[in-house]
Amino acid sequence: MSTSRAEALKTINRIIGNIKIGMLTTVGADGHMHSRPMDTHEQEYDGDLWFFSEATSRKVDEIRANSKVSVTYASGNSYVSLAGTASLVTDVAKKRALWKDDLKAWFENGPDDPNVLLIRISSESAEYWDGPPGGKIGSAVAAITVMLTGNEDAYGTNERVSLK
Repeated sequence: MSTSRAEALKTINRIIGNIKIGMLTTVGADGHMHSRPMDTHEQEYDGDLWFFSEATSRKVDEIRANSKVSVTYASGNSYVSLAGTASLVTDVAKKRALWKDDLKAWFENGPDDPNVLLIRISSESAEYWDGPPGGKIGSAVAAITVMLTGNEDAYGTNERVSLK
């Protein structure tokens, strides 16, 4: 089954729409991957993700050296993994547009601080697993449904899509 970009974006939005934290993975100078929780700053996913960071952070150094990154989200029985390219954005107007007051806890000088920047992830591909609702009970019901009917769609869907 081939999923269009528009259909994929709609599904990804539904899955990650209420998830505030994504796990951003970068590649270090030693070749090892480093993951950390990041607060996502955009209401509707359009293929780009936005995160605030300090310009002097290790993740920013890693992005400067290797811009290939991934971001993962999980909620209940649904998961999304996005792969793409990161860029560093210092545009004050964009920082102000995405700014939320709770960011003051990490960036006390606000969006005008030159040490505060945005990490923009331009997604190139996605894979998502959209499982049955209801946590463990939903998974158990799906497993029984598959055993009784042979219909593996009861487990949900798994799609790999290009977002270019």
